[in-house]
Amino acid sequence: MTEPITDSEVPAYPLCPMDRLDAYPVYDRLRAEEPLTKVRLPYGEPTWLATRHADVRALLMDQRFSREAGLAKDAPRFAPGPYAYSIPFMDQPVHTNARKLVARAFTKKRIEALRPDVQRIADELIDSLVARGRGADIVDIIARPLPVAVNCVLYDVPEADRADFLAWSVGLLSTTDAPVEDFVANFTNLLAYTAKLIDERREQPGEDLVSALVQVWDAQDDFPAEELPNHVVALLLGGHEPVAAHLANSLYTLLERPEHYAQLHERPEIMPTAVEELLRFVSIGDVFGFGSYATEDIELEGGTVREGEPILALLASANRDESVFERPDELDLTREVNPHVAFGHGPHYCVGAWLARLELQVVLSTLARRLPSLRLAEGDRTDWWYDITTVIRGLKKIPVEW
Repeated sequence: MTEPITDSEVPAYPLCPMDRLDAYPVYDRLRAEEPLTKVRLPYGEPTWLATRHADVRALLMDQRFSREAGLAKDAPRFAPGPYAYSIPFMDQPVHTNARKLVARAFTKKRIEALRPDVQRIADELIDSLVARGRGADIVDIIARPLPVAVNCVLYDVPEADRADFLAWSVGLLSTTDAPVEDFVANFTNLLAYTAKLIDERREQPGEDLVSALVQVWDAQDDFPAEELPNHVVALLLGGHEPVAAHLANSLYTLLERPEHYAQLHERPEIMPTAVEELLRFVSIGDVFGFGSYATEDIELEGGTVREGEPILALLASANRDESVFERPDELDLTREVNPHVAFGHGPHYCVGAWLARLELQVVLSTLARRLPSLRLAEGDRTDWWYDITTVIRGLKKIPVEW
């Protein structure tokens, strides 16, 4: 049985150096020896981390774990500001009803209809890469601009507003060591801009996602209209930095293993399974960023979480669980059985998962087709990595040649 969480001698997250994509040996040990491990995030009270695949899935499915309870507590978190009430922090059945409204606007059909736009954006960015000559930073030219450009199309953000839109979004996700007032200012600005965008769509609806969200939200009586901006902001943030980070991590992982990048060029038909494997193999954020509180004593495979204690899911560890995945530390782009939890699991499964998959498939397939000789640049790589202080783990630059 696990001991209760106390403030004394709780290790700080991360539990190991995180300036590379190689935290997994530490997670292997935790799954075997300490499947529920105590940790302190940069902000909030100490928390449990669930490290095993079975416990992560159980945590994300069990309604006895409450996210909404964290709104009234000093919840474990990566950012300084308090959480805002939005769909990720709702409990069932309220969450189920709100998510259905979003899902009606965020359908797979609507996302798939974006494929020509995503392809156009990818082609334009790769044209810009090629125009640099024989070497450039692929994070700066492709990985970071692409999801922002796609979201601007999805939400129909005017060209004149896009620079501010990007700055506010990135500021919320990537600067937890910045002053609290900067975090609050970024959130306030993004929320105010989103509210303005919603008001404009009520007056003049279009074919964009905001218009669709306004339509389904206003057609029901369960959720006040003034809550919609919070939910839209939550969707926006989920589609910016996480996708950029995973695209960068995936490219680095492939180019570190040239035979795998060549495999995508030679066998483009494997792209769907390749993207799923990259989602499993290299995590953009090891910890699922939203904590839950036990509403009663709950037994998991790895131990007991007592009533009132918080717990987070260590997705990166679950995705390397040897009891679930054959050869978990091997990158297999043709892996068919792949129950990874990169997008979460259960009621809070990421609503933007299809969009992220679409962006990754289009960019990776286009790069492999157009630049089969793409490779990592020679030289010192020590300054490629972010200092990991946020929920996002990735690279700030990847110099490449071709």
